[in-house]
Amino acid sequence: MGTKYFLFYGVIYLFAFLFGAAIGSFLNVCIYRLPKEESLIKRNSHCMTCGEEIKRRDLIPIVSWCWLRGKCRACGARISPRYTVVEALNALLWVFIAWKLDVAVHPINFVLTGLLFSALIVVFFMDWDTQLISNYVVIFIAVLGVLYIVFNHHDYDIPIWSHIVGAFIVSVPLLLIELLSKGRAMGRGDVYLMAACGLFLGMQNTLVALAVALISGSIAGIIIKRFTKNSVFAFGPWLSLGVAVAVLYGNNLADWYMAFTGLNEMLAE
Repeated sequence: MGTKYFLFYGVIYLFAFLFGAAIGSFLNVCIYRLPKEESLIKRNSHCMTCGEEIKRRDLIPIVSWCWLRGKCRACGARISPRYTVVEALNALLWVFIAWKLDVAVHPINFVLTGLLFSALIVVFFMDWDTQLISNYVVIFIAVLGVLYIVFNHHDYDIPIWSHIVGAFIVSVPLLLIELLSKGRAMGRGDVYLMAACGLFLGMQNTLVALAVALISGSIAGIIIKRFTKNSVFAFGPWLSLGVAVAVLYGNNLADWYMAFTGLNEMLAE
């Protein structure tokens, strides 16, 4: 691999980072405004303390927050570092996805997967803050799932029926839990989220996503209860984490589990 190879991919990863950071800035708008049912485009970004409209020079993702030392230029009020965390997280994830999927070979999958991860970031922080999952984000993920099937059904080794089953294999049990508990154990947003993500993932990886979510959510629940003495917490963030892991490593985890339990040998007999 020569210099041209590294230069080519270096430029691609740089653009992936910049594009991911720009999208991350928009994700902050979604996280803040969607729960309040505010328009995402009608009002420009503004300081949450003084209401002053933020100038364009102060809207550069990651850089502006660091340059202003986390304070509003107009009133000096503190600006939460989470805005920059979301921008940087999305940028780094887009670079990682570009590397993991080999963007030069699978450019469409890279874009669809990157957008899915961006939507999962919105779900994670929105549900963490408000215990709400926007239907608009769920619909967006469902559209990504349909596009993923359309662009991959000829070359992808997961059949279309697996994606259809994936939309129901976890969401239906979650719906039953939500109905039986009258919303106390599970929110309807979690149900819709897994239906949409299942369409993207397919049957096997949807089950992997649920397993990761249950494990991580249980650990998080124990920690949260220990510090807050409150057993109620949002499950959407951990479902989002499970989906993200399943997208990138679902097949590996499923193969490991089958080998570890001996199910692969049993099925081969």
